[in-house]
Amino acid sequence: MKNFVKELQWRGMVYDMMPGTEELLNKEMVSAYLGIDPTADSLHIGHLVGVMMLKHLQNCGHRPVALVGGATGMIGDPSMKSAERNLLDQETLRHNQECIKKQLSRFLDFDSDAPNAAIMVNNYDWMKDFSFLDFIRDIGKHITVNYMMSKDSVKKRLNGEEREGMSFTEFSYQLVQGYDFMYLYEHENCKLQMGGSDQWGNITTGTELIRRKLGGEAFAMTCPLITKADGGKFGKTEKGNVWLDPARTSPYTFYQFWLNVSDEDAKKYIKIFTMLDQEQIAALVAEQEQAPHLRPLQKALAREITVMVHGQQEYDKAVEASGVLFGNATSQVLHNLDEQTFLSVFDGVPQYALDKAQLGSPVIDMLAVATDVFPSKGECRKMIQGGGLSVNKEKVTDINAVMPADLLLNGKYILVQKGKKNYYILKFE
Repeated sequence: MKNFVKELQWRGMVYDMMPGTEELLNKEMVSAYLGIDPTADSLHIGHLVGVMMLKHLQNCGHRPVALVGGATGMIGDPSMKSAERNLLDQETLRHNQECIKKQLSRFLDFDSDAPNAAIMVNNYDWMKDFSFLDFIRDIGKHITVNYMMSKDSVKKRLNGEEREGMSFTEFSYQLVQGYDFMYLYEHENCKLQMGGSDQWGNITTGTELIRRKLGGEAFAMTCPLITKADGGKFGKTEKGNVWLDPARTSPYTFYQFWLNVSDEDAKKYIKIFTMLDQEQIAALVAEQEQAPHLRPLQKALAREITVMVHGQQEYDKAVEASGVLFGNATSQVLHNLDEQTFLSVFDGVPQYALDKAQLGSPVIDMLAVATDVFPSKGECRKMIQGGGLSVNKEKVTDINAVMPADLLLNGKYILVQKGKKNYYILKFE
């Protein structure tokens, strides 16, 4: 059995753990759980550190338990948040759970008959029949208010700038999460809970509850919260989260996110977000130092994580799509792009809405009269004569050329390139 703790430590994925955790993991196959917030029908890359912890856990011979917080998702975790979250209805939570399990299946083995096959649980299943009176009588009496008040997540909200303070609902969150741990300890022999460093208070409430109510011993381990070298928030772009669902973030955009991280971040992320071993990563780091302009670290990181999340085929398509903007791609490659990838590649490029009836008009009229790609017909003519105009990656050589309908990409777009770097999209409807 591989040493799980040592594996995570060299990868920079251990922030804190309770004494005795490593000894337990070296002694027996351990069931360990990690909670996932089901407030969306997709995970985003902020969830990936926890998911990779579960993946390494299974890889080291232990049993991962992915807990979807159907009940806790109805409350909202106050940890490091400055405001309460929206509460979701049961139907939405169930839908989200199914979508999340599908995504997790790319990382974890749920289906084999191995003793350490992963399972997914939803805390709504054991909380839904628990009455409030039963809960405060059977669980609440074991944890003092003083103990709950000492947690950083509570202190932060109570002493924060916000005047709203903290609702009782949120205050009770750590008790509910603590009960989850106790339930899984009893029913799934789950002795370890993992999470981000902001979860330490909630996790240790669970170990305390198990100790006080059951006389049992349970353990906690957290990973650091991922940051960017420039101090920006990891996983956020101008458009918001980078999602694992291809309908929310295209595989091309996902691939580009990892390809464009800084050298310093790539060195850190390749340990956290890939399964490459120490030797492979050391070789890539040495390669990067020799030829940083070739970005071997970023390329390996983008390849490994894109294949893991979206599969080899989508990775190959993303690489090919990158060549459209940054290489000498052909018209054929452009025609092969699906609409979502095409729009992702040319995100931010000026678009002009035109009528399909205008197809067949001269290129010069289309670009200098119907649109303002060129300020005048003369300038357009000059650009064609100088070999600087391309339509769908094909050079326009004839000043009398027309814009035929069979040029349309995905039935509605034509890509115009003026010079080396200026792109425009004509959209025909």
